Amino acid sequence: MTTPTFVYDGDCAFCTSCAQFIERRIPTRARLVPWQFADLGALGLTTDQCEEAVQWVGDRRASGPDAFALLLRDAGRMWRVAGATLGWGPVRLVAWPIYRWVSEHRHMLPGGTPACSLPQAQRDRM
Repeated sequence: MTTPTFVYDGDCAFCTSCAQFIERRIPTRARLVPWQFADLGALGLTTDQCEEAVQWVGDRRASGPDAFALLLRDAGRMWRVAGATLGWGPVRLVAWPIYRWVSEHRHMLPGGTPACSLPQAQRDRM
């Protein structure tokens, strides 16, 4: 079995803080990597997909809250229950709008910066 990869936006301070929390507190086998430093072609991902949402690449592929659900399931024990709950149909229906809201407002959340709200093309020009 290959090591799963969880891809996030490394230019976003909020996303990076979340990834650091995961690395410290959630015992996943996944490799957490900012998409800016990932070999997206080898992972079968595009820049657009990575700008849109976090990505999970493993035996299955997922994005956004579905990626978080797989990451939590991978972590085992109590995390597996949280991941199964997040992946459950009714919860998924609520999770996606919440994920989109957080994604669109991450620059206003703790650890976020104004650069978090800009598309990558605009960040590259900064």
